[in-house]
Amino acid sequence: MFSLRSVVGKLWLTIIGLVAVILITLGVFLVQSLEQYFSQSEDQVHNLKQLAGDYSNGAALHLRDEEFYKMANQLLELQDARMIALDKDLKELNPSVEGKNQELLRFKTADFFSDTELKTVLNGQMLEKRIPYNKQGKINQRNDYIAVAVPLYHTPDGGAKDTEGAIVLYQSLKSLEATQWDVFRLFVIVSIIGFLMTTVFAFFLFYRITRPLLQLKDAAGRISRGEYGTKVPILSSDEIGELAKSFNVMGEDLQENVKALRHEKENLSSVLRSMTDAVMTFDAGGKVIVTNPQGDKIIQEWEELTWNPDGPPVNGGVPAALPLPLDRHIPAPLQPMFHQVVTEAREQTDKLHVENEVWSVAMTPLLSRDGVRGAVAVLRDVTEEFRLDKLRKDFVANVSHELRTPLSMVQGYSEALLDDIAGSPEERKELAQVIYDEALRMGRLVRDLLDLARMEAGHLEMNIGRTDIGGLVKRMHRKFTVLAREKDIRLNFVLPEGELVCTADEDRLEQVLTNLLDNAFRHTPGGKTITIKAEPCAYKSSPGCKLEVTDEGQGIPAEDVPYVFERFYKADKARTRGATGGTGLGLAIVKNIVDAHQGTITMRSKLGQGTTFTIVLPCKAC
Repeated sequence: MFSLRSVVGKLWLTIIGLVAVILITLGVFLVQSLEQYFSQSEDQVHNLKQLAGDYSNGAALHLRDEEFYKMANQLLELQDARMIALDKDLKELNPSVEGKNQELLRFKTADFFSDTELKTVLNGQMLEKRIPYNKQGKINQRNDYIAVAVPLYHTPDGGAKDTEGAIVLYQSLKSLEATQWDVFRLFVIVSIIGFLMTTVFAFFLFYRITRPLLQLKDAAGRISRGEYGTKVPILSSDEIGELAKSFNVMGEDLQENVKALRHEKENLSSVLRSMTDAVMTFDAGGKVIVTNPQGDKIIQEWEELTWNPDGPPVNGGVPAALPLPLDRHIPAPLQPMFHQVVTEAREQTDKLHVENEVWSVAMTPLLSRDGVRGAVAVLRDVTEEFRLDKLRKDFVANVSHELRTPLSMVQGYSEALLDDIAGSPEERKELAQVIYDEALRMGRLVRDLLDLARMEAGHLEMNIGRTDIGGLVKRMHRKFTVLAREKDIRLNFVLPEGELVCTADEDRLEQVLTNLLDNAFRHTPGGKTITIKAEPCAYKSSPGCKLEVTDEGQGIPAEDVPYVFERFYKADKARTRGATGGTGLGLAIVKNIVDAHQGTITMRSKLGQGTTFTIVLPCKAC
């Protein structure tokens, strides 16, 4: 579209300005030329007077010679002039003179001078007159005329001068008004033609120059919208054609680069999606830019937590350094590390404890010329590693503790026997009994460790068969009756009516109940009750049986409940160990045996009111 702000409009204005300057300059020169011309026309009267005098002298010698007048008028016609010779009676002496300029031949002497004026000329006076072109109604004549009348003297034989007549010499003179009109008309015509030519040239530029530029603009717009295969037609071999060719090459290179970048982006996205670690990228303000699915899941989970800036989080996370924004910003647990990374512009690593999970975090700043523009964080769930490391440390500490006490007692009593400290056979027998009991204790610990190792390695031997759950419960009741009587604890059992049979390893189930009852007797004070209960139930839409061992001991704190089935875990804060302390492996062995039967074991406990262990086993194929 043509507009003054476009390239064509600017070129058009430039050319119009140049044409205007040229026309103005030409007008100035024309005005000066006209002024010079009309200043010279003032001298033409004087020149015409001299010329009339010269012809008067010639005519005096050829007064009646028509050839002279004819030749003289032919010469004067070249200067747009004519001579008329008059005698004393004011009659023309050369009426038959002809010429090519009919305009000059139209005039008579009376057109310029009256008879009265001519008589004064005959008396020896010279007259001059300027006649406008439109005088006497001669509208078609556009010339002014100047006329000079001089006396014609005859000097016979060198005597005195006699006036024989008059010479009238007139010459055309273009008028100033006509000249100005012609110049103005010429100037207007040239200006209109110049403006029309510049306008045509501007539209020529519009179609020949700006059209390829508009095509380039349109192609650039399509490329910006993602149409990288856009081509511009090459219509010429000039600079615009070279520009179009370069633009097409640029589009091809851009398409290849975008394709390569897209390929790399897809590869990077595939890598990020396949990573088990969470990856998050933040800008300098802490807003989330890019995450992989694992990182997005973490952000959603952590944003749902209720953070308490003044203390521990309500749901178990870490305190927030800043209030959590409403949009997708960096989660509160990562904010202290993020601000440290952005401030110090160096990598930071740390471990975060959020609820019951442990996360290893590595955060690196994203640097630019203007400073730190953000950070990228990689989070790995190390909860299992942390738990295993804790179990390893606890295992070493517990094994060392469990073995140190009996070994110390065995060593001490053995030295007492060797040194004959015991003075009687009864004392030596008592010392030997202590050594024997501690050896049994260490044997049980070693046996439990071996059993647990075999179970966790999947090498547990199972003898699956028909098992009478009611008979097993009654046998366990008889087995612990003496111990219950000694501890003043009531031991009860509850069985359903009829036979309760399950497919299981009876020896392993007896081991499970033995460990649970042994644990219950150790932590139940006298005067309380321990109950064994068995009943049928549904397990995963199939028949099953449920076994419960309930005590009225001191219970287990809520924070210790998730860890009671770990090896060597002892909730000593809530329970007191009896004289025959356990190894801390009983419940771990119980859980492995139940898992081997494809069953489940759960526990519910309330501090100060007791604990209940519930085992559910399928009654079909185990």
